[in-house]
Amino acid sequence: MQYAYGLTIPQTVEDACDPARMALLIYDMQVGIVRQLPDGDRIVESCRRLRDTARENGFRIFYTRHMSIPVAAAGVAQLRAAMEWQHVDSVDEVHAAFPQGSPQYQLAPELTPGPNEIVFDKITMSAFTATPLDIALRDLGIDSFAIAGIALEVGIEPTVRHATDLGYLPMLVTDACGTGHPEAAERSYATMAFAGGSRTTDTATLTELMSRG
Repeated sequence: MQYAYGLTIPQTVEDACDPARMALLIYDMQVGIVRQLPDGDRIVESCRRLRDTARENGFRIFYTRHMSIPVAAAGVAQLRAAMEWQHVDSVDEVHAAFPQGSPQYQLAPELTPGPNEIVFDKITMSAFTATPLDIALRDLGIDSFAIAGIALEVGIEPTVRHATDLGYLPMLVTDACGTGHPEAAERSYATMAFAGGSRTTDTATLTELMSRG
C-alpha cells in the first residue's frame, strides 16, 4: 500500500481486499452461457465459493446478465453482432439468443442473487457500458473489484480494460474465469498484463484474503 498526498493507493490484491473498497463482480453466469463450456460447472462452483465468502465477510456483490433485444427492435450494431456470433449471412436468419425471461437468460441456479445483491442487465460486452454499475460502485466508495465469470476473452477483458480507464483496480480470479477459446484467452491475459492497471489472483487466495477479518 502506498500513502501520498492524502491518498491511500492499493497496489496488490491484498491491499485492495477490504469490504470498504472492494466488491465482487460475477459476470454473465447464465444458464445458456455456462452450458457452452465443457468446464462450465467448475466455473459455477468457483463463482459460488467466491460469492459465499463475500457474503460471509461483508463484501458487496454485483452480477451482470447479457440480454438480447428482440430482433425487430434491435439496431444496426446489435444486428451486425448477432449475425457474426450466430454465423449467419442475413438478418432474416438472426434470432434473439438471450431474450429476457427465457431459461437460457437466467443466472445459474447456484448463483441466485440474495436480497442484498443486484443484477445489471446489459447488451454490451463491457459491464460498465450503459449500466448503473459505475454509479453504484462510486456511490459506495468502492474503487476495486474482483471479477469472475464467462467469458474472459469476450466480455471480461473489455470490462477490465474499461474499468482501468474509469480509475478502478480490477482483479481477475483466473480459475473462476471461463473461456470458450483458450488461445484467445491467453492473448487476453497477455494484453491486460502488458497494458497494466489490473491484477490476477485465484479462488483459494482471494477467499483466504476475504476471510481474514
